[in-house]
Amino acid sequence: MGFRGTDENEFMTGQSKPGWWRWGVCGLLLLASTINYMDRQTLANASVRITKEFQLTQEQYGDLELAFGWAFAGGSLLFGVLADRMPVRWLYPMALLCWSVMGYLTGSVYTYEGLLWCRGLLGLFEAAHWPCALKTTQHLLESKDRTLGNSVLQSGTSIGAIITPLIMRAMLTEELGSWRPAFQWIAATGVLWIVLWFAAIRASDLPDHSRAAVASTGSGSFWHLLLDRRFAAVLVLVAMINTSWQTLRAWLPKFLMEGRGYAEKAALDFNALYYVATDVGCLAAGALTLALGRRGFGVHRARSITFLMAASLTALALFLPFLGKGPVLLMVLLAIGAGALGLFPCYYAWTQELSRVHQGKVSGLTGVAAWALSAPAQKGFGWLIDETKSFDLGLVVAGLLPLVGFGLFTLLWKEPNARLEPAKAV
Repeated sequence: MGFRGTDENEFMTGQSKPGWWRWGVCGLLLLASTINYMDRQTLANASVRITKEFQLTQEQYGDLELAFGWAFAGGSLLFGVLADRMPVRWLYPMALLCWSVMGYLTGSVYTYEGLLWCRGLLGLFEAAHWPCALKTTQHLLESKDRTLGNSVLQSGTSIGAIITPLIMRAMLTEELGSWRPAFQWIAATGVLWIVLWFAAIRASDLPDHSRAAVASTGSGSFWHLLLDRRFAAVLVLVAMINTSWQTLRAWLPKFLMEGRGYAEKAALDFNALYYVATDVGCLAAGALTLALGRRGFGVHRARSITFLMAASLTALALFLPFLGKGPVLLMVLLAIGAGALGLFPCYYAWTQELSRVHQGKVSGLTGVAAWALSAPAQKGFGWLIDETKSFDLGLVVAGLLPLVGFGLFTLLWKEPNARLEPAKAV
C-alpha cells in the first residue's frame, strides 16, 4: 500500500543487524508460540477429565472453545491496532504476562462459568501474539526469507503441543482433578520468556511504528488496503485454514479416546507425536518455499505450490470414516497434521505483502476472520457429535476446508500495481 509520511530507513534497521541476531529473535518468537500453545492445549489434553468433572455435554465443551475463539477474534482486532501504535517491545511481553495469568487461574476455578471466563480472557490476550510476532518478522526479514522465518515462528505451536501432553501425562494421577496443577505450572513458564525478551531486545532494535501510523492516517492507504482484492483473498483463506487447524487441535484427544476407543495414556502419547508431525510439516513448508525460490520459481508461485501440497495432505481426512482403531488411522492423522500446520507460513507471508505500516491491523482483521468461522464451528462440531454420536463427518469437513480456501484465494489474489509497492521490499 502507500507509505507516505513514513521513513523508509525506519523499516530497514532490523535487516541491518547480524543474521545470527535476526534468526535468534525468530527463535524467541518460536518460544512465545510454544508458551502460547502450551497454555492453550492444556484444555484439550484434559478435556475428558474436565467434561466428567463439570458434567458437560459435547456442545458445552464446544462452548469453551467458542468463548476462547470469540475473545480471540476481538483481541486480534484490539491488539492489531495497538501493535501499529505502540512499541512492540513493550506490548508483546505485557500481553504474554496477561495470558499466562489467565492460564494459571484456569487451574483454580470450580464452576463452569469460571472456566468460560478464564478461557475467554485467555483467548483475548493470546490474540496479541500474532500481530506482535508477524510485525517483528516483517521488520527483520526480507520477503524471500519470511516464509521460512514464519515457519520457525509457527513451529513453536507444535513444540508447545508436543510438550504439553507429556507434562500432563507426568502430572495426572487417578484423581479426577489432578489436571489443575499442570495448568498452573505450564502458565508460569511465561515469566522466563519475558526476561529473555528484554535481555535480547533493546528499544532501538524494533521501531516505534506509532509515528508512522499516525502520519499515514490521512493518506487513505489503509482504506485502499481494505478494498484490495488481495486482502479479501487472505481473509477467506485464513477462515478456512484456521477452522481446519483449530478443529483438529481441540478435538483430536476426544476423537481418539471417545471416537476410536484409545486409552488416555495412548491418546496423550499419540497427541505428542501428532504435533511432531505438524512441526515437521511447518518447517518443511518454509524450506520447500525457499528451495523452490532458489530454483527460479517466483515467490508467489513457490508459496502457492507449497500451500497446495499441504492442503492435499489435510484432504486425507476423507478416509477417516473408513478407518478404525489401528496404525493406518494414526499414519493418516500424522499426514493430516503435517499438512494442517504447513499451510500457515505461506499464509502469513502473503499477509506481510499487503502493508508494512498497517501490518498489525492486517493481522488483527485476519484474526477476526479466522475465528469468526472457527469459533462457532467448534460449538457446531460438538452439536454434530451429540446428534450423530460420531466425530467422522466433522473431521472430513475440517480436512477439506484448506482446499476450498485455496481455490477461492486463487480467484481473488492478483499481483499489486507497481505504484502501490514499497521502493524496497522488507
